[in-house]
Amino acid sequence: MQQTTMDTTEQLPAAVIQGEPGDQQLGRREKRKLEIRDRIERAAYDLFRRQGIDDVSIEQICDAAKVARRTFYGHYPNKTALLQSLSYSRVWFTADDMMQRVMNTPVGTLARVEAMLSYMEDNLASYSDIDRALILAVPGNLDADNHLRQISESLRDYLAGVFAQGQAAGDTTSRFTPGLLADMVMGTANTIVVNWALNPEVPVAAQLDEARQLFTSVIEP
Repeated sequence: MQQTTMDTTEQLPAAVIQGEPGDQQLGRREKRKLEIRDRIERAAYDLFRRQGIDDVSIEQICDAAKVARRTFYGHYPNKTALLQSLSYSRVWFTADDMMQRVMNTPVGTLARVEAMLSYMEDNLASYSDIDRALILAVPGNLDADNHLRQISESLRDYLAGVFAQGQAAGDTTSRFTPGLLADMVMGTANTIVVNWALNPEVPVAAQLDEARQLFTSVIEP
């Protein structure tokens, strides 16, 4: 077995074994590109939070991020595209963290749903005006939309799995399919968050409490 592996390796071109210099350079360029984007988005987020979105110019963002205007436009065609990117990276991408918290919760359907709602409540309590604006600035480019769809589908699939396990364990109703239960939880939660983003006077904590009661009444067998 060892001899076969050695023979196979010896037949490979040296560039494949050692790595093409061009590939390594591409990796460095991509890393540099991500670092610049992160610097721009951090500077923009801080300015938006302190001054408001409308009162911040691209020139101010470039000055704060210490990048040239042409560098900014090499990453974002306009300020709207920057907002959409921030919407994904600062708000919607947190769904990954939420799933991790749900997964780390002790087994029990309602306990895991509660973990999801508690995570949302904690996040919303820390959000400012800029975060509400970012919730509504849904990414408009194809790559970001694909990322959001993947996150949404992953969360739905996981919740459906939680409900399927609950049905097998007997702590979840069997009147509805796991997928429909997952859609109910995600749809209700998303509606509460979007309504709050549209109107900060919405009593989001009270609505999440109502959601808890709704989910309990529907999920329990």
